[in-house]
Amino acid sequence: MQGADGRLFLGASGEPQYLELRYANRHGLVTGATGTGKTVTLQILAEGFSRAGVPVFCADAKGDLSGIATAGEAKDFLLKRAETIGLKDYGFEATPTVFWDLFAEQGHAVRTTVSEMGPLLLSRLLELTEAQEGALNIAFRIADEKGLLLLDMKDLRALLSNLAEHAGEITTTYGNVTKATVGAIQRRLLVLENQGGEHFFGEPALDIRDLMRIDRDGRGFVNVLMAERLMSAPRLYATFLLWLMSELFEELPEVGDPDRPKLVFFFDEAHLLFSDGSPALIEKVERVVRLIRSKGVGIYFVTQSPLDIPDTVLAQLGNRVQHALRAYTSREQKAVKTAADTFRRNPEIDTAEAITQLGVGEALVSTLEDKGIPAMVQRTLIRPPASRMGPLRPDERMSIMAESPVRGLYDRTVDRESAYEMLAAIAKKAAAGRDAEGSAAEADGDGRSAKGSGRRSDTPMEAAIKSVVRSVASSVGRQIANRVMRGILGSLSRP
Repeated sequence: MQGADGRLFLGASGEPQYLELRYANRHGLVTGATGTGKTVTLQILAEGFSRAGVPVFCADAKGDLSGIATAGEAKDFLLKRAETIGLKDYGFEATPTVFWDLFAEQGHAVRTTVSEMGPLLLSRLLELTEAQEGALNIAFRIADEKGLLLLDMKDLRALLSNLAEHAGEITTTYGNVTKATVGAIQRRLLVLENQGGEHFFGEPALDIRDLMRIDRDGRGFVNVLMAERLMSAPRLYATFLLWLMSELFEELPEVGDPDRPKLVFFFDEAHLLFSDGSPALIEKVERVVRLIRSKGVGIYFVTQSPLDIPDTVLAQLGNRVQHALRAYTSREQKAVKTAADTFRRNPEIDTAEAITQLGVGEALVSTLEDKGIPAMVQRTLIRPPASRMGPLRPDERMSIMAESPVRGLYDRTVDRESAYEMLAAIAKKAAAGRDAEGSAAEADGDGRSAKGSGRRSDTPMEAAIKSVVRSVASSVGRQIANRVMRGILGSLSRP
């Protein structure tokens, strides 16, 4: 089985090229122009990791990666490539696969809660201004301190409405919030809903352990996010993958340098991650990439040009596969030079020239070898995949989903009591109390009200806060409050 000797066979030049599993958590980069073979490289890497017992997460952005779940077919060009590179035991087999879909159309539903997403990522998702992001942070701060569970979008809407209604009462404690600012956030939420983003928020939320399953034969499951529809909302796609990367960092224990990764995470269309990202966000992404290797997670960015990746992140990517780039424009010429300069020089290859001359399925490869030192770059024919090149039919995908190890776990939405229900109940109780006071005053005939009696009634916001404080006084309540604390890509730290 590939990987049994601690390495994955990638292809051959004059000699075989391997990826050492012990260095696979040092991250990687797969780049190249459209149509040069990046998707097949991703496919053979995912197959190899799976055979080595390493679970994989990847996104199928164009709809042509789902074929990994079924065995390939003997075709002349595949057999010829196997013969050319000396792959003697080449055969065809399916890879254990779980399909996921934010819209629950082509895979199992994948969700998180609004609380776990946090204000930083949510602000990026909604494209908020600095003032709007500040108001959102105040809303999350109130929810965290008072134990208001923000599970889905109606919870956030309810909290924001309550915040706008009582903005004057919280200004001295949390800062100024205007109704206009809250209204702008609500409009951005409506845009997100129109893009289908409401499907992403709710329960049951994704359990990271379900991405790390091993089948009975010891092979890691390949988790494929069906992202064709999602790519029409690129900011949602990028924010989802950022959240997932953050969750892996926060949830997984330290393991040091394992003999193989615990999980490999492929970030396709990686330019979407960094485009329009604030300096604070880029800094935190760089920190996650730098530190998550100690959790046994390898992150592999897949994109067209190395210029799509900030230098601080690019410096963390030790394993590189560079497919062909074109050099017609000045930016493309700069990308070729950047790509060439990131490889350890091979005196037998003009790296910059070779990048523009590579054929489909051919790449410049440099992986880490002994002591984590990059090997000299080699011009390599990438091995053919054992699974199908191309998409599954819908009936084939449904058949695989019917046998999925997570079947039934995420297929039904759960709507438990959270901020929306709590605030609605408190508002109803407050309204009933005011009606009762009015009736009592009218019956007394003295015209006195609670306000005139010398005792000020609680405002609805104060009543809500007192009620929630009581509700989280128990140990269960404290556990719930802790659950909504956010990690490195949120505004607060987990306990």
